[in-house]
Amino acid sequence: MGGGCLAKDLRLERRVAVKVMHEHLAEDENFTRRFEQEARSAARLAHPNLVNVFDQGHDAGRTYLVMEYLPSITLRDLLKQQKRLTIDQALEIGEAVLSGLTAAHRAGIVHRDLKPENVMLADDGRIKLGDFGLARAVSANTTTGQALLGTIAYLSPELVTRGIADARSDVYAFGIMMYEMLTGVQPFTGEQPMQIAYQHAHSEVPMPSLKSDEATPELDELVRWTTQREPDERPRDAGEALEYLSALRHGVLPPGATRVLPLSGLDGPSLTPSTTVLDGAQQDLLAAGATSIHETSALGAQPEVPTSAIAQAAAGGRRRARRGRIIAVLVVLAIAVAGGLGWWFGQGPGSQVSVPTVSGLEMDAAVAMLAEADLEANITECSSLDIAAGLAVSTEPATGTRLDRGSTVEVCQSTGPELIPVPTMVGLSLKDAKREIKANGFVFGSVLEERFSDQEDQVVLAALGTDGDALGDVYPEQGVVDLIVSAGGIPDVVGLSAEKATAALEDVKLVVDPALGSENYHAEIPAGDVISLTVNTDPVRPGDAVGLEISLGPELFEVPAVADLPLREAISALEAAGFTTRTNPLFTGVILDQAVATGTDPAAGERVPAGTEIYITGSLFG
Repeated sequence: MGGGCLAKDLRLERRVAVKVMHEHLAEDENFTRRFEQEARSAARLAHPNLVNVFDQGHDAGRTYLVMEYLPSITLRDLLKQQKRLTIDQALEIGEAVLSGLTAAHRAGIVHRDLKPENVMLADDGRIKLGDFGLARAVSANTTTGQALLGTIAYLSPELVTRGIADARSDVYAFGIMMYEMLTGVQPFTGEQPMQIAYQHAHSEVPMPSLKSDEATPELDELVRWTTQREPDERPRDAGEALEYLSALRHGVLPPGATRVLPLSGLDGPSLTPSTTVLDGAQQDLLAAGATSIHETSALGAQPEVPTSAIAQAAAGGRRRARRGRIIAVLVVLAIAVAGGLGWWFGQGPGSQVSVPTVSGLEMDAAVAMLAEADLEANITECSSLDIAAGLAVSTEPATGTRLDRGSTVEVCQSTGPELIPVPTMVGLSLKDAKREIKANGFVFGSVLEERFSDQEDQVVLAALGTDGDALGDVYPEQGVVDLIVSAGGIPDVVGLSAEKATAALEDVKLVVDPALGSENYHAEIPAGDVISLTVNTDPVRPGDAVGLEISLGPELFEVPAVADLPLREAISALEAAGFTTRTNPLFTGVILDQAVATGTDPAAGERVPAGTEIYITGSLFG
């Protein structure tokens, strides 16, 4: 239906997931309506096992949905990794899924697309059900058009044959998913979708124990109960299935005990005392005045009662037929108590109402919901880590409290996370900075990078928020703090040989790149040694490339020929060539003007460094 991406909520400085409808679908009113319905359906739900929806809207002709960002893998990813799960894993995930689904069903929402791809297994251990893109209000439980929505492998028989879905359809999809977790495969396969759909409509889901040696009879019973082809023979909603699964997971069921279900042509274990069930005759006897089963012993032995969890629920169907015979009596009784009900709800205890759940709602919607319950709203403010700014957080008195009609309820409006003063972290060691982050109510993210500096190794150079900017004076509670730390100083390699300099730089994870190097004459640094380090990044980080400037030694110049020149001219010529000169100390004053150069040391034509002292020999006799 749409694409998703990670984004940042600039107002609350948090990561969120944004789901955007594909452009080619935006012109389809049905798709747009379903997309917006997803937002409304999911926003009504607030549960630890459901992905939170924060916002929905339109921008530049595109319809979007803003949801909780949850670093995670899907149950499908886990199944691909392990093929099949352990019993503990299957029960833990199953309990979480049913818990979230129970909240949805109680809110009148059918998911309609329950499958492993929509079960999120967060990095922090949370398990959440998401993607209510196919969800619909229970009251609007039929498909539109000819298309069947949802994934064919998890479609209930009634959806396949009649296009009808209710809470029991989600229960069926859960049973299929439970089978897949326990066995590593789906119960029905085929080359064409219609082949799979036909099997859902006409075949019983096999017991997991036929594929897995670890599957217990209780797990077989759970899968068999939740995947009955007739909706009336399944749990009425996720909550009923959750009761059985939770009891199974936490060891509440006695050994060998199963849920009691109706006779459906399935053999099951014998009933234990904890699973005793009244058949229709027994129920009629009790209705006639018997106070217990034991009072009926004179009537003869009790008939065998079906013990499977599935068989008992079907027996309920037969009992419902008998109940029809007493409806007329109930109608008469209802008329008789109508007057009493009027007093109960008008002046008696029935005049009280329960405080509704408003957490996560827009304030206007929260106030309206309280008004519908005949309660007045008084808005206050409070910080919240989980609820976006501007939305309702909680009520005082709490949800579910019974109050007289017209009572005032305090509604806390979220101001977002509390802003906390930021401690100084620059200059601290990485270990001490992490301790400061935690102690002040923030969350350490990661070391974004290391940089070479004049600080010691692992000393904090900068602390950044999720926007990549330096932290200010205050920062939201539980906000993520990232750090930049020092990698220490770059080794001083001037004067070292090229080999030693390269080794020293590689020890600190710098890469010596010949392409960045050079060679130059140097009067003081011998040939082959390093003159300087060349860098092309600022700052320099481990892994960066650097170059070496290598000395060629001092530059050499040719000694000019000055023999037979007047001594004073010879001195001038050599000094002009960059050399210093020395001659016989007797050649001074008038004598210097009369002397003639006869040679040099070093001799003419030799190549020596600039500044070399040249000794000039001379004569007075030309």
